[in-house]
Amino acid sequence: MTDPSPRECRQWLFRMWLIRLFEEKVLRLVSEGIIRGTTHPYVGQEAVAVGACSVLEPSDCTVSTHRGHGHLLAKGGSPKKLMAELFGKVTGYGGGRGGTQHVADFSVGHLGSFGITGGGIPLGTGAALAMRMRRRKSIVVVFFGDGATNQGVFHESLNLAALWRLPVVYLCENNLYAMSTHVREACATEDLARRALAYGIPGVRVDGMDVRAVAEHVGEAAERARRGQGPTLLECLTYRFLGHSKSDQRVYRTREEEEAWRKRDPIVLFSRWCTETQRLREEDVEAVRQEALARVDEAVAFARESPFPAPESAGEGVFTPDPWPN
Repeated sequence: MTDPSPRECRQWLFRMWLIRLFEEKVLRLVSEGIIRGTTHPYVGQEAVAVGACSVLEPSDCTVSTHRGHGHLLAKGGSPKKLMAELFGKVTGYGGGRGGTQHVADFSVGHLGSFGITGGGIPLGTGAALAMRMRRRKSIVVVFFGDGATNQGVFHESLNLAALWRLPVVYLCENNLYAMSTHVREACATEDLARRALAYGIPGVRVDGMDVRAVAEHVGEAAERARRGQGPTLLECLTYRFLGHSKSDQRVYRTREEEEAWRKRDPIVLFSRWCTETQRLREEDVEAVRQEALARVDEAVAFARESPFPAPESAGEGVFTPDPWPN
């Protein structure tokens, strides 16, 4: 099991609190009508993004899903620019045009989130192919949900990545539900990691509520990829504490099931480990939470004060100025 230093403990805990508090703030702002549209909260799954990104190099890349705020923040993205994007402001990642499901930050190696289930899997595979062809040592971590493993692009991508030994880690966040459909109602096997057998690559199930376990297994898969030994499929068992999106009433699962998973809250578990092993004191844990809260408040203030895009710029980026260049 990965044994983080006190400095790393503080960093990991900060990132998890930043994601949790950011998402909770976004939900309140959506309810108040300040952020338009909907959102797909990452609350409960923080250990997966933070554990995975904690072992990556700055030059490594990530590819996200429709539930992508956590992945971006874990990779080092800007809470200010992300919040501004959700507000539809010109200072956002997409100038306020992309919104929650279309955020990318190439400066930190985050290649983007996608609204189409499984849509990022072939793109991440292509990025890994590009790294191989350019002889780079960097790798790609592709995040996707359990529902995406039933898409054709999942199997096609894993087949090619295994055949060409591409430097990629396929990381399935199995939170048990593809929107409202339980994994046992959609997948022929609930052990999704076993699907790696079909492609001759390692497939490992990981406790996705334990940030140290995620870091350990992603670290091993990343090193394998850097050695030129090809891809790994990791299935992180996790749980979204809230609905699929803001409007989800969660009628497909019981409150007892939710309560059982909340007892394994990844932030509580890791905080307890940090204090029990004397990596951090109780007051350090609270200080980290307050620091993350301040960053979220700062992001909201930045988004509120930023201007909306000029109305006359609405067509920019939609059409190419010269559709038939010579």
